[in-house]
Amino acid sequence: MLQFELLKQICETPGAPGFEMRIRDLILQKVKPLVDEVSIDSMGNVVAIKKGTKDKRVMVAAHMDEISFIVTHIDDNGFLRFHTLGGFDPKTLTAQRVIIHGKQDIMGVMGSKPIHLMKGEEKNKAVSIKDYYIDTGLPVDEVNELITLGNPITRERSLIEMGPCVNGKSLDNRVSVFILIQTLEALKDEAIPYDLYATFTVQEEVGLRGAINSAGHINPDFGIGLDVTIAYDLPGAQPHEMVTKLGEGTAIKIMDGSTICDYRMVEYMKHVANKNEIKWQAEILPAGGTDTAGIQRYGRDGSIAGAISIPLRHMHQVIEMAHTDDITASISLLKQVILDLDQHDWKI
Repeated sequence: MLQFELLKQICETPGAPGFEMRIRDLILQKVKPLVDEVSIDSMGNVVAIKKGTKDKRVMVAAHMDEISFIVTHIDDNGFLRFHTLGGFDPKTLTAQRVIIHGKQDIMGVMGSKPIHLMKGEEKNKAVSIKDYYIDTGLPVDEVNELITLGNPITRERSLIEMGPCVNGKSLDNRVSVFILIQTLEALKDEAIPYDLYATFTVQEEVGLRGAINSAGHINPDFGIGLDVTIAYDLPGAQPHEMVTKLGEGTAIKIMDGSTICDYRMVEYMKHVANKNEIKWQAEILPAGGTDTAGIQRYGRDGSIAGAISIPLRHMHQVIEMAHTDDITASISLLKQVILDLDQHDWKI
């Protein structure tokens, strides 16, 4: 049974890239009782260690930041301009609420020129990021008192249940944070073969920065990225475009725009999934990347790396949708992959 209230809390807790303090505090609260050691590294990654019986290291990374914004200008009337932190399709900003994290949390709305005042070609021209501003509804003196340049801004949206699915903001990648916490819970009383470094990384949305740092000091033998992937099983999509489908199981990554997963890890994950009757699908993502790339390349010795991906519709919007069966299958696969790592032949 999916712990919806925990997933909701994780998704709705703010954590812009570089400003992950609140989501980090929540993660620390949840993982400390489940592992042997917890530390926060120089960049702010949470590294939760569960000791194994043999001398190898397994790093599993789930990034805790969410696509967000940062205040760049306050005009004479108190309206805010901003820069994006992560990738946005401008049309998804229309009619959205945001939260500016200044001296206190301030609600704002994304605004742009009303269609009633547009002329000629303006009506048919796509709105760009620079055309948006944030309206707090507050007088300028109050705005200047509470908000300053450099304050982070996150999106405001509740997580809800929709049939067998969950829907809201920041399932990229808070669903993976949830999965990693739930896996630690499932492994709490289990003996595992190798030391597990469950790593909740920062600043993935702006370039895998936390994972690169953490892999550098962990130097894992094995690496597993945990992130969402595109589920484009939607009207108008051609079969070859779908990448994954919602409800068809957890996804085993073969490659994306930044990583070709180690063939040994891919075959191992497939074997574990089949052996344990865990529903799975293959993932080949033509573009984009995840912390898997950082784990694979930036340890001193490199690592045998792969990834478990969660199919997600409407990515980088406030209406992201994941299927609960895919989430629970991801937990099951990650748990068993960790438990059986020493039972596989890893020779080249």
